[in-house]
Amino acid sequence: MLRDFFSKKKRYASIPSQEAKQDVPEGLMQKCPSCQKIFYRKELIRNMNVCPHCDHHHKMSAFERIEQLFDENSFEEWDKDMISSNPLQFPDYEEKMENDRLKSGLNEAVVTGKASLEGMEAAVAIMDARFRMGSMGSVVGEKITNAVENARKANIPFIIFTASGGARMQEGVLSLMQMGKTSVALQRLNRSGGLFISVMTHPTTGGVSASFASVGDYNFAEPGALIGFAGRRIIEQTIREKLPDDFQTAEFLLQHGQLDKVVHRHEMKETLSTVLSIHKEGGEQG
Repeated sequence: MLRDFFSKKKRYASIPSQEAKQDVPEGLMQKCPSCQKIFYRKELIRNMNVCPHCDHHHKMSAFERIEQLFDENSFEEWDKDMISSNPLQFPDYEEKMENDRLKSGLNEAVVTGKASLEGMEAAVAIMDARFRMGSMGSVVGEKITNAVENARKANIPFIIFTASGGARMQEGVLSLMQMGKTSVALQRLNRSGGLFISVMTHPTTGGVSASFASVGDYNFAEPGALIGFAGRRIIEQTIREKLPDDFQTAEFLLQHGQLDKVVHRHEMKETLSTVLSIHKEGGEQG
């Protein structure tokens, strides 16, 4: 038996054939950009798109957030069929938007509507970076403004999850106008006593960070999120100084008083429901 043990032939892993490689379903595995480890895509989804090895927060689609955060079947979408035009006749703009619609299943870079969280109603806007990098054009600004106005009229809180590269250059000044329009709507909500919760996710930059994303009654962010107006290189060239390695991260902003809290995705639902319940009780007592 001992002789048989040593005489057993070693088995070596064979290189998969091209046919075998093609049998592996696309999207089955995923590699974490932070720790470089590979794991099943289903494992990532079960963990709320947070890396099970290094805790890196992967990007989420708008409807993934809705499904994971809000009460089942409570979401009622608003302005779903609103679509951008090409006011400046920017070359290939329509084609690029159509490609994004096909890839993302969305008509624009933000999904708005009404949902309940632990039974408490709120107006919500969730930006989706898969559509034009979440850039803000006329329709994005209009949908967010409408959601804020609906929240004010219904006397319910407004919650936004931002994810954006900033203003959409293909719409020029019409895109920049959305900064003022959304900010005015939020000021009306504030004067009426409404609650606004802003949750900044990776990335929240440019005109979005300089307008509605940063003026919440509560300003939260996910861990590691890039948040800022101008790019790091531009700032360094302007001030002629080297910036800290963690500059423009959620943790840096929290340390310097620009955020109220950095909230892990696993704790987001509990955090939001706690804030909503506190203000609901305060409103009822008042």
